[in-house]
Amino acid sequence: MKQRLLFSLFTSLALSAQAEDGWQHWFQKDLGDAKVVSGTATYKVEGGVLVGTTVDGSPNTFLVKGPFKDFELQFEVKVDDELNSGVQVRSHLAKEGDPAPEGSKNDKPLPAGRLYGPQCEIAVNGTAGDFYDEARRGTWWSILTQTEAVRTDEAKAAFKKGEWNHYRIVVQADHYQSFVNGVKTADFKQPGDPEGHIGFQVHGIKKGSGPYTVCWKNVKLKTL
Repeated sequence: MKQRLLFSLFTSLALSAQAEDGWQHWFQKDLGDAKVVSGTATYKVEGGVLVGTTVDGSPNTFLVKGPFKDFELQFEVKVDDELNSGVQVRSHLAKEGDPAPEGSKNDKPLPAGRLYGPQCEIAVNGTAGDFYDEARRGTWWSILTQTEAVRTDEAKAAFKKGEWNHYRIVVQADHYQSFVNGVKTADFKQPGDPEGHIGFQVHGIKKGSGPYTVCWKNVKLKTL
């Protein structure tokens, strides 16, 4: 009985502290209310770490929460060198019968359940922290907004192979910023996505390759 009371008190204090500082702490024990969309990759939580694992032949898969408007998102991430990943922000789920997304590079509608929109890149090839317009324009927001000057040599080298990397993403009104290990990696404005989902990506792989993993920990979000 005493142990149960102490555990209950500890839990109440922890939740109270979380509420006071404004941060939501995600994936500490399980997936919570997040759902898997667009593909068949798998997600699980092990020891406070969200582990996404590729599935042979699957398209890009996302674990989504939201929608959200203005927020700051922080996490640590580690990815296999062979895998490309990212975190979608203010992104949208295509519905049956929807036309092609506005600004799409082609006029074909997306499959129902496909997530599309701005994605903060996770990769070892120098693109980490830049934003890609996933399944829509198919190019980098630094190019679209003519803010490529932010993509300095320091920004391109900020992500460290085989290590945990800290991300800070701030989205407020039409202003998007990202920081990888404290280095600014994106800073642009675009008004086209005022609200949308956050989605943790496991990129699709070719048949016969993998499995590969991407892992996130200390994931937290604060609405602004």
